[in-house]
Amino acid sequence: MAINFQPIYVLASGGKRALEQLNITTNNIANVDTPGFKKILLKEMSQYIPKNQGDTKDLFVFPRFEASPVVLQQGQLEETGEPLDLAIQGDGFFNIQTPNGTVYTRDGHFFLDPEGYIVDARGNYLLDEGGNRIQLESTENLSISQLGEIFQNGELVTIIKISNFTDVIPIGGNYYRPNGNEIPAEVVINQGFLEKSNVNPVKEMISLIDAQRRFEIYGTLMRSLDAMEQKANEIGRA
Repeated sequence: MAINFQPIYVLASGGKRALEQLNITTNNIANVDTPGFKKILLKEMSQYIPKNQGDTKDLFVFPRFEASPVVLQQGQLEETGEPLDLAIQGDGFFNIQTPNGTVYTRDGHFFLDPEGYIVDARGNYLLDEGGNRIQLESTENLSISQLGEIFQNGELVTIIKISNFTDVIPIGGNYYRPNGNEIPAEVVINQGFLEKSNVNPVKEMISLIDAQRRFEIYGTLMRSLDAMEQKANEIGRA
């Protein structure tokens, strides 16, 4: 008796989707306390596949994810009082120079490196509107306006570059790359604040439990289907 692989394929696909949800949700939970982190959402849809060509009544459901968009909802602002902690309020991203080119982030937890350049936690450089690294004498007598203007000892040093896009994709390290057109950034820069993650840990834990249960159910159904196929083959040989 021939084995019908289509149900196994559908169940395996469902299990793969549940595993993807587990991975994404686990990553969201792991970044609950990461400044400026944006939740990743899985948009799920079902594709209907006829059991037989031309069959419109008896269909299999093929679960899959349509996309994994970044949820750009504003996170709450937390006051730190640190002169190089910057929180973006509105739609936009800091420009960060890395060895692999410019990337974008909402994480405004910055420092001065030994040469006086403003860098992030990974040692990558914050850029100004001219695409240049920003170098300061120190953090003393430093003020940053809501427009991103950096003043030291009352003199304008430069203006922080803020970029905005219709869509972005996460690339790891709390960095993003554009996935759409550049659009005007309408933001307020808050010195001495950090934007908190927009992840709701309670909702993510519920999602994690749901994904775990789905994964277990698909695994159980695949084992049961495999056992049924083996029994059917034994009967067919009898």
